[in-house]
Amino acid sequence: MEPGFRTAYVYVREDYAGTLSETDDGYEFRYDPDYLSNPDAPPVSLTLPRQEQPFLSKTLFAFFDGLIPEGWLLDLVSRNWKIDQRDRFGLLLVACRDCIGAVSIREDKA
Repeated sequence: MEPGFRTAYVYVREDYAGTLSETDDGYEFRYDPDYLSNPDAPPVSLTLPRQEQPFLSKTLFAFFDGLIPEGWLLDLVSRNWKIDQRDRFGLLLVACRDCIGAVSIREDKA
C-alpha cells in the first residue's frame, strides 16, 4: 500500500476482526485470518460476511459510513477534531473508537 493511505483496525467487541484501508481505487476491508479461524466469531456486519477474500468498494462501505455520527454530533466531531465532513474515513477514525454496538474502529492495532 502506498504511503499516505490510512488504515483502520476493526474490532468486534474486543476482538480484532480485520482492517479497513484506503486504496488507489477506494476502500478495502479484509478479515484477519486469526479472526476467521474462530468459528464462533460473528461477521462485522451482514453486508460483510466472513470470508478470506477482501471486500472492495469505490466508496466507504455503507456499514462503516453508518457508524459515523449525524446531525449536531457530526458538527461537533468535525469542529473539535478539525475534520472536513466529507472526509468520511477521517471521521470514522476519530468518532468510532467507542461506538454504540459491538463494532469499534481504532487507528492502532491493540
